[in-house]
Amino acid sequence: MSSVFETQKTIREILLKILESHSLEQLNKIPQGFNNNIIWNVAHCVAAQQTLVYKLSGLPTMVSEEFVNKYRKGTKPEGDVSQAEVDEVKAFLLSTLEKTKNDFTSGLFVDYHEYTTSMGFTLSNVQDALDFNNYHEGIHTGMAMTLRKLV
Repeated sequence: MSSVFETQKTIREILLKILESHSLEQLNKIPQGFNNNIIWNVAHCVAAQQTLVYKLSGLPTMVSEEFVNKYRKGTKPEGDVSQAEVDEVKAFLLSTLEKTKNDFTSGLFVDYHEYTTSMGFTLSNVQDALDFNNYHEGIHTGMAMTLRKLV
């Protein structure tokens, strides 16, 4: 089990480095032909993880409902984010990972509402959600890495 969290930690550290190595203007820039930006992709990873792991387990998220709604699937940037919002996303990258690992280890995740993703993956339990989440975050890390070459 620890490997799923080790993988997510590596992904989150990559995302953190991307955020730390780009200006606020670069993080907010939406290159021609794209409908989102670096900061949206990173924040979306946090919102999606909270939804897939906590909400579908019937548990409260560590981020606000407003945050989840702003970055959930099907959304796009509605304007530039502030440096304070970037700092919040950076903090969430590691805090949500640590709390999820602790909550999993302590047996907090008991119930799970089965969910089929838009890609056709059926998540039947929290282990499925954690596994799929790493795949999902890998996709958005790739997007962020592509976008950074264009900003």
